[in-house]
Amino acid sequence: MRYRFSSGPRETLVYATYYAPHGRLRLYNVAAELSQRYLMPTDLLIGIIGAEGSGKSTLIKGLFPGLELTNDDDGINVQPTPLLTFQPDDPFSGHTFHIDVRYELAFHQIYEIVEAVNNAITRGRRVIVEHFDLLYGALGYNAQVLIGIGEEIIVARPNMFGPFPKSIKSIVHRTIKFRRMAHSAEDIVNSILQRDHPYLMPSYHSDVKQGFVMNFHHKPDIDLDELEKKVLDLIARDVPISPVGEDRITIGETSMPCTGTRTHVTSSGMIENFRLIKEFRFDPIAKEYLLIGLIGRKTIVGFEDMVDVSRLDK
Repeated sequence: MRYRFSSGPRETLVYATYYAPHGRLRLYNVAAELSQRYLMPTDLLIGIIGAEGSGKSTLIKGLFPGLELTNDDDGINVQPTPLLTFQPDDPFSGHTFHIDVRYELAFHQIYEIVEAVNNAITRGRRVIVEHFDLLYGALGYNAQVLIGIGEEIIVARPNMFGPFPKSIKSIVHRTIKFRRMAHSAEDIVNSILQRDHPYLMPSYHSDVKQGFVMNFHHKPDIDLDELEKKVLDLIARDVPISPVGEDRITIGETSMPCTGTRTHVTSSGMIENFRLIKEFRFDPIAKEYLLIGLIGRKTIVGFEDMVDVSRLDK
């Protein structure tokens, strides 16, 4: 199938990367920005790639507000997937469809999904394909926009040389562990602050590579060495971290609110190399003091491999 891309600077986009926030509302905000920057009304095939619990459903809801997902974290839609029953002569049919390939493969053959996607696209409908990497080989052509979510969100507008779904999957599946560790470490720090310094409430939570940032309007009176020791002690105890109902988790015996309950490690002992920056960094523009926590070690994840120009020589 041949696509006619819109003219303009988006044709020169190879890929862009953004921090993947830990909380639902922050992820919605990033998704809205991505939608404005990178999606065009003429984009008919959009591929979403990411591991289970990475926030794909939340990302899609932020990119396409009001779109009914056929299978997401809030439950399974028991009605037939609209894309698979789409009839082009039905005046009440939708314009935008979502399909979770991994889920649908439990009930349909891959060729049926390919036929349904082609049927919709050739008639000018938009299809958002979750787990696009599972469909790409059978489909035979790439999405107009690929979006992967791991530790970071990758947005790509592929050409014939890439990026390809396999490359993006490789990156996001390798980096999601850092986002889970950072999110769990962030919530552990937050729970200790609420317990020992209940008068201190961060004004905002933000992101840093393999870590987290808590923003304060006033410089907190906290011994960072002591805070780090308390966190390391809890990590060493290897307590379970579990979702409990809607928007809450437990860390050991402590219950606390969380809007990203699935994006956690399952126990504190899985957090690697936690440390705090031993000073509050001051942002002179925002007039905020930053508490910065880091996890893991520097890792090369292979962004440079996403576009394979060497295919020109073959």
